[in-house]
Amino acid sequence: MNQLKTFDNSFLISKYFVLAGVDEAGRGPLAGPVVAAAVIFERNIFIEKVNDSKKVSEKTREELYIKIINEAIAYGVGVVNEKTIDKINILQATMRAMKEAVNNLSVTPDLVLIDGNRVFETNLETKTIVKGDSLSFSIAAASIVAKVTRDRIMREASYRFPEYRWNKNKGYGTQEHILAIKNFGPTPLHRLSFLSNIIG
Repeated sequence: MNQLKTFDNSFLISKYFVLAGVDEAGRGPLAGPVVAAAVIFERNIFIEKVNDSKKVSEKTREELYIKIINEAIAYGVGVVNEKTIDKINILQATMRAMKEAVNNLSVTPDLVLIDGNRVFETNLETKTIVKGDSLSFSIAAASIVAKVTRDRIMREASYRFPEYRWNKNKGYGTQEHILAIKNFGPTPLHRLSFLSNIIG
């Protein structure tokens, strides 16, 4: 049992029996959706190498994703697209994706641990954890599910728009991605509200 799991189990006292961890992926990219995931495990379930998704290689994330969804009691995903991001802003879109992920759980948690310092609207009991993906096992697992789900969406989209190299940059503002936007213009999957410095 490692520190991340011990952190989660510290909440599983008499009042809480079912704990969900929630995290998102894709707040910063110039294209594609923001994706959130919520994951619930049994108290004694531990998966080696689960950590903040940013600290895990792409290959390992893919392997862990399969283990997480197989070992979890329940998991839910929320996806909010680029049009909605432009309409309501990235913070509101992130909160919406998190809420959707929790609502898509097949089991109702007693407590929801949320990565960061903001809470989405819910009747469930919540606790925000700053840098939660480095502290909580269930949040770290959720970060991996969210990241892998989003990366797969961007790889798939890359077949339609190969010039932007989303299979590599996943929609983030790399030099080659920015150059492609300047050369070819934005696609329907770009967040126009993020491009004002690039296309004026």
